[in-house]
Amino acid sequence: MLTAAELLQELLNRARPLDETETVKLSDAYNRILARGMTSFVSVPPLDNTAMDGYAVRSRDCHQPDSRLKVTQRIAAGQVGKPLGHGEAARIFTGAPIPPHADAVVMQEDTSLDGDTVTVYRLPQAGDNIRRAGEDIRPGTDVLTPGTRLKGAELGLAASVGCTEAKVVRRLKVAMFSTGDELAEPGTPLRAGQIYNSNRATLAGLLTGIGAEVIDLGVVKDTFDATRTALEKAAKRADVIITTGGVSVGEEDHVKAAVEQLGRIEMWKVAMKPGKPVAYGRIGEADFIGLPGNPVSAFATFCLFARPFLLRRMGASQVLYRAYPVRAAFDWGKPGNRREFLRGHLVAGLDGAGEVRIYPNQGSGVLTSAVWADGFVDIEIGQTVLRGEWVRFIPFSEVVE
Repeated sequence: MLTAAELLQELLNRARPLDETETVKLSDAYNRILARGMTSFVSVPPLDNTAMDGYAVRSRDCHQPDSRLKVTQRIAAGQVGKPLGHGEAARIFTGAPIPPHADAVVMQEDTSLDGDTVTVYRLPQAGDNIRRAGEDIRPGTDVLTPGTRLKGAELGLAASVGCTEAKVVRRLKVAMFSTGDELAEPGTPLRAGQIYNSNRATLAGLLTGIGAEVIDLGVVKDTFDATRTALEKAAKRADVIITTGGVSVGEEDHVKAAVEQLGRIEMWKVAMKPGKPVAYGRIGEADFIGLPGNPVSAFATFCLFARPFLLRRMGASQVLYRAYPVRAAFDWGKPGNRREFLRGHLVAGLDGAGEVRIYPNQGSGVLTSAVWADGFVDIEIGQTVLRGEWVRFIPFSEVVE
């Protein structure tokens, strides 16, 4: 049985980044992985402009408090002003170009206007409130590198240098299905012994969140033949197959055996809680990841293992999550032989520092704990925790999208 750290490293070692690319419009590139970097051929901003509303002045004309200047022009964003003469000021608005000969902008809060004369109460220094041309980006700057996930800020940066298209890695095709005769789909009546299938919705949402192309094969009957047929079909259509349930050692757990008949299992079981029965293997050219059937176990193992693996397969450069130290607002006196990922909720402590509480029921079937929580509290093998001690906290924002 591998440790959680060993499993993650072994998965990343086996992740083969896609080499197929396509060019898409910037408006269609959200959540895609950049295959070719972007270089700016313009300055951002393209010219000196004002950072706020006020008056553009020549600082040498304001050599004493209460200096009075004549307002000779009004410059809004998108307009170009005339050169500023001695003793003159220009009314100017945020983003507007600085007129020739002006070297400072006085905030309107530090002035008063009487007709066409402005009184400056605070002496300006050359450069005050001016954003210089190219202070953000200069021509020739590499603004985005290959492997970048294109989110809102990245798309805005690309647009700011005039890009209209992006060369991206093609979408990773991920086939998913659940196993279990006890599973019923929402909207259908529950028969005796059945539960509604939550893993299908959870997994589809998590896969969509990272930008994968989801091939949903639904629920497969708990028979070896049905499982084998589903895996065979998935391997022909997808780059990666992800299943929930059926990878343990029960008589009705057929997934592991079916994968071994069609291909091979290379790793099985991880020393973590929730989520011990995790499997990785290959069927032909398709990767296989088997997640546990319990809802929280499936959620946790996807976030902590499958997601980094899939992002690496997609060509992303940043695939690992970050953890942060926070104080425990709980006691944990149960040293275990598996690394535990408790569902925790951040609160503000009395000293202003963040504290984390844990959900009272940490059972692997209690999906409400994952909705209540902000992230995982990472408890090492054999670790105990006293209230007030520092613990590692992995925000869900690091492992969900």
